[in-house]
Amino acid sequence: MTTLTALSQQERAPLLATLPGWTAVPDRDAIRKPFTFADFNAAFAFMTRVALAAEKADHHPEWFNVYNRVDITLSTHDANGLTMRDINLARFIEQAAASLGQR
Repeated sequence: MTTLTALSQQERAPLLATLPGWTAVPDRDAIRKPFTFADFNAAFAFMTRVALAAEKADHHPEWFNVYNRVDITLSTHDANGLTMRDINLARFIEQAAASLGQR
């Protein structure tokens, strides 16, 4: 399985089981998760960490931020669905959120 090949249902199930809180997006082959932080500064620091990693990987999330909340959706547009690029970025996102005290 390459990073730009959409994952089958059989491939994604065990991978998503390792990413608590990430859920399927209705009517899209994508996953999303909301994050809440102590304040805007923590949320912005989180987004900065994710942005730097995303730029390095040339794989950018869809996100929405209001004050201390960040909602992230991942899908690989070039593959029209969920790929290992999304799983890998979600893993990084989880690490970044944990290091910044996500609630």
